[in-house]
Amino acid sequence: MLDPDDIAAFRAAVADARPLPESGRVHLGGPLPAPRPLQHLADERAALRESLHGPIEFQDRLEGGDEPSYLRAGMANAVLRDLRRGRWIIQDEIDLHGLNRDEARTLLAGFLGNCLRHGLRCVRVIHGKGLGSPGKQAVLRHLVRGWLMQKNEVLAYCQAKPQDGGEGAVLVLLKSQKMTIATAR
Repeated sequence: MLDPDDIAAFRAAVADARPLPESGRVHLGGPLPAPRPLQHLADERAALRESLHGPIEFQDRLEGGDEPSYLRAGMANAVLRDLRRGRWIIQDEIDLHGLNRDEARTLLAGFLGNCLRHGLRCVRVIHGKGLGSPGKQAVLRHLVRGWLMQKNEVLAYCQAKPQDGGEGAVLVLLKSQKMTIATAR
């Protein structure tokens, strides 16, 4: 039960209260919840299911332990070793899934240029495993690796660790801004 003195005190406190003037706004409720990346979650579950329960094919056996990598001439082997071991923090990433080769090349070039301008050194390029491609061929995987080798700003790349995308992604080490400025002079 409410105390009559409390009720009287409340009524005395709000006796002069007046409604706010009409604002003309419509209140639709609270803020919307954050969107859930349903397709991304489904892709992750499918990839995990395939890696745990999928058959090991002949091509998988050939590729095992021989992941692709690149090291620019003149760079110490320790640079690639450190990249493989995860000693570089991945600072940004680009996902090229579903793009055609022209779109992917343009987007990748812009991404790398933007990373250089912002001083980013280690990035992940997700090219996919080709599971959605006709004939399950990883077209972008091979193209991306070739494009990266042609870029002067790329010092090294290696296949990502399984938790970072595995054979569907590469980790790329870019020149520092100091190296880029020095080579431009």
